[in-house]
Amino acid sequence: MNQFDVAVIGLGPVGAVMAGLFGVCGLQVLVIERETDVLDLPRAVHFDDEAMRVFQTLGIADQVAAVSRVNKGMRFVDAGGQTLLDWPRPQQESAQGWYPSYRFHQPDLERILRARLEEMPNVRICLGTELIELVQDGDVVHLTTSAAPATVLAVVGCDGARSTVRANIGGGTEDLGFHERWLVVDALLERDRPDLGDLTIQHCEPSRPMTYVRGPGLRRRWEITALSEETDAELTKPETVFRFLDRWITLAEATLERAAVYTFHSVLAERWRSGRLFVAGDAAHQTPPFMGQGLCMGIRDASNLAWKLAAWLRGAPDVILDSYQTERAPHARTYIETAVRLGRLINTSETEATLRAALRRPDGTAHMDSLNRPLGPGLGCSSDPARGWLAPQPRLADGKLLDDLVGYEPVCLARDHSRDVHVPIQVVTPLEAPDVTDVLDRYDAYALAIRPDRHIHGAATTLAELHDLMADLQSKTNPA
Repeated sequence: MNQFDVAVIGLGPVGAVMAGLFGVCGLQVLVIERETDVLDLPRAVHFDDEAMRVFQTLGIADQVAAVSRVNKGMRFVDAGGQTLLDWPRPQQESAQGWYPSYRFHQPDLERILRARLEEMPNVRICLGTELIELVQDGDVVHLTTSAAPATVLAVVGCDGARSTVRANIGGGTEDLGFHERWLVVDALLERDRPDLGDLTIQHCEPSRPMTYVRGPGLRRRWEITALSEETDAELTKPETVFRFLDRWITLAEATLERAAVYTFHSVLAERWRSGRLFVAGDAAHQTPPFMGQGLCMGIRDASNLAWKLAAWLRGAPDVILDSYQTERAPHARTYIETAVRLGRLINTSETEATLRAALRRPDGTAHMDSLNRPLGPGLGCSSDPARGWLAPQPRLADGKLLDDLVGYEPVCLARDHSRDVHVPIQVVTPLEAPDVTDVLDRYDAYALAIRPDRHIHGAATTLAELHDLMADLQSKTNPA
């Protein structure tokens, strides 16, 4: 009988990140994946600085950056090509220490992630293996697979929209109201085409809304609304595809990598946990692609859950796991609802005035900023205004980033190294990282307690408050 601490079901990017973080935590990890190799087709194409910070934690950020492209942003245009709204993405590092937005080719990312997992002696990957049944039995979960059976202490389903693990958890899904068919076309250009542009363009055309996406290298994507009377088979014929694309490219100018019809959904799982079973990624939520946040949301799930489950398996109280859904589900809902809102704007014949009114900033300009929200209620004090926000990642005095020093562990950012600052986690001050002063000034704090997932547990204005914060964090993360 094979025995492990945790099983991860599904080895897509979210499952690989989840398994990698469990590996960093020192757990014995079993990964079950029904496919025998990486699917060599484009799928997800965007991740953000928060996701890159997780890749940094896994030690693969530089490799991922080398096969990615910094995204310049998105523009909404009308049928005449006039700009309705801009969503520029800054071309400098954000407070997270990375660029705010990247474009990538999913098979490239998956191969990097899998290579990293193969370096971890405590992670076992079973490819070409189906999960047949799982049964919770007291303090363990018994897995029946198409290979050998296994016994584990917990199971995380990263097994997609038709998740077997979610079905075992029960509870169904909440429909957030968006379900549309779109043709997704991925093409590899024969030569560079700078005239196509580097921005993502949302063509808000009443008769046929479309999206153009600039990928890394010669890769380009188009997403095209499917009309109700059009069949999948007709839409995916090469002659149909290139009829849609003839304003941009011809058949002789590109190789068609993939043409597939997808129904974009907006749903949230009603239950993310049942005992020792959990879901993450598409198993927990699905979003339309108009914000490019589907993969990012799943990586946030992994970062939030992995350290908590590791702590719980080592004796931390159950409250730490109760916080997984309460923190992540409201956060995910905000991103899904915003994507739905954008999708409805793209898919309706809105006037320029209506579009500007819907997304205008306080100064009246038609300009969209990136979404930034704190976690839902969970660990920490809800009345603390800093609690739940993603913490910045300052640079150290030697030029490296904070997480390179700290790893997937909690950290305290404090103004000084007073002898009275006795806390059970690493303390970083302006002596090691000069930017710490700016971070603390931003929150008007003497110190910040930051969790392994980079979110702020709380802000302290005095040494006594810091000790109280540490006591609260320790009570929820250490063995009872």
